[in-house]
Amino acid sequence: MSKAVDSKQPLVTATVMPVTSSADSSDAEGEFSPLALADDFTPLPAYKAAGTTETDFDGLLPAGNTLRLHEDLTNGCGGQLWPAGMTLARYMLRYHARSLAGKNILELGAGGGLVGLAVARGCDLGENHAPLCITDQVEMFSLMRHNIALNGLEGKVEAMLLNWGEPLPANIVAAPPDVILAADCVYFEPAFPLLQTTLADLLSLRPEAVIYFCFKKRRRADMQFLKQARRRFCVTEIDDDERPVWSRQGLFMFAITSKENGKAQGRKEGE
Repeated sequence: MSKAVDSKQPLVTATVMPVTSSADSSDAEGEFSPLALADDFTPLPAYKAAGTTETDFDGLLPAGNTLRLHEDLTNGCGGQLWPAGMTLARYMLRYHARSLAGKNILELGAGGGLVGLAVARGCDLGENHAPLCITDQVEMFSLMRHNIALNGLEGKVEAMLLNWGEPLPANIVAAPPDVILAADCVYFEPAFPLLQTTLADLLSLRPEAVIYFCFKKRRRADMQFLKQARRRFCVTEIDDDERPVWSRQGLFMFAITSKENGKAQGRKEGE
């Protein structure tokens, strides 16, 4: 069930699939689903008027619960809900509702906070858990705080400023995240190195952490991000029951971990 409030238009066990193609492939797009859209056929995004959307993610939230998200593009495109955010939120609710207790969780490029708020609303984080952190630039800060309050999640979710490529905030360094969420963070090519620096900084704090990363391919350059990421991290493609649906929309979802952790896991399994 998903509906718009105030007459505004609203917007596994999973299998982890190794990415088998070479990181040096000259055709980055050929590594992925043949259903991925070519640049010339990718539709332009639809921008919406400010309003509030309410959803239960088609019943994935506990009975009687919904999530309300205010959307406002005044301060940037992060103020709108995007398909990658909905896809990642549904994946976390479907497959990780009972596996996050006691984990420190952080969302990067949160915009209005959809994914982090969905996890806080629908996943068991355990009693007296540390606040889940949703982060973005200053332009999104007031919207993140508004959506936290809109859902009564003060004390359970905290909005925080985090600029990619800059030193991590002291409170993140003091309590490194176990789980990092990132949806539709691949949209501006000059920011790719900054985002990868932040991902590397977070994984250096806790090498066993995992990043759940979902994005929609809109340009050829978007796939270059993954070529670069595979040189620095272990990147595995995630599959779930809804993959046939979201792959037709040009969406991709990955688990990203440190290469150090991947090597350690390999040694452990070989003992």
